[in-house]
Amino acid sequence: MQKTAEAVSLGHPDKISDYISSYILDRLIEQDPHLKYAVEVMIKDNTVVLGGEIKGRVSLENLRQYVLTALAEIGYTQDYAKRWKNYAIEPDKITIINLIGQQSSEINQGVEQDGWGDQGVFVGYACQGEENINRELYLARKLNRALYQKAKSSDNLGLDIKTQITLNDDNIETAIVAIPMLEPIDLTDFVIETLGEKPQKIIINGTGNYTYHASIADCGVTGRKLACDFYSTACPVGGGSPWTKDGSKADLTLNLYARRLAVENLKDNDECFVYLSSCIGHSELPSAVIKVIKNKKVQFTDIKCTKKPSELIKMFHLNEPVYAALCRKGLI
Repeated sequence: MQKTAEAVSLGHPDKISDYISSYILDRLIEQDPHLKYAVEVMIKDNTVVLGGEIKGRVSLENLRQYVLTALAEIGYTQDYAKRWKNYAIEPDKITIINLIGQQSSEINQGVEQDGWGDQGVFVGYACQGEENINRELYLARKLNRALYQKAKSSDNLGLDIKTQITLNDDNIETAIVAIPMLEPIDLTDFVIETLGEKPQKIIINGTGNYTYHASIADCGVTGRKLACDFYSTACPVGGGSPWTKDGSKADLTLNLYARRLAVENLKDNDECFVYLSSCIGHSELPSAVIKVIKNKKVQFTDIKCTKKPSELIKMFHLNEPVYAALCRKGLI
């Protein structure tokens, strides 16, 4: 049976958007740990659009510097732009369109009573194997991270990287890599060494040439790489984008909690799924279910989650500037 998973680097335009929002959140939460934040980002060419709502004692006067620093941390510096000419982002040409407004007082009323800032469904997953995730996703991420690190120290390779792994009966059938190159080089040996085995087929830059990249070749938008951020096709995606909101909104908090519960309840089972839901303005979860699979036998258990939003936010340090680091690392 074939199983496929994809991974993208932090230099991919959608992840650039996720990271910019997360970086801004960190800088604002340093100013006010009680900040309420929901900001989406779109980047196209050298224009960055910020849209959303915040509530807190914060200043937005340094937004441009926050965006430029986030880009630099990814690797999109002015030196990178000079090397890639017009093929990639040019930081000194960045234009910011700020459409950030005030959070609704109706939402804040429920949050102030230690209720969730939104309703939604959230799914955690764990299985036997490396990092307790499905092997195809583990390998796609491992290869992507290795290529991204290689690209960051290269004068020839770009940062906007996609990897895709197809397994067949646990053997690597196909490995696909898309990575910008100024001059073509053969990465076959690097792919094999990183994966630890030789795929039956390796495809690198399937169109032949790949130079235009990041927001110059594509429009990046927050929350568009959820399958890569979560568990690929092994598990349903729950919640919205985890990288654009503070901890009260649940999209990050309850997904982190669902993953933790899945790992804790995996034990000797083959797979564990945790399904949670939230209600805006309420702390009690309307539903919480654990599903375990062992030897193809499925067992469901209803559980009661009594932790309030403030307790989970404290547990995962989400009232501190940890969001950019989480965006880099991912939920897993």
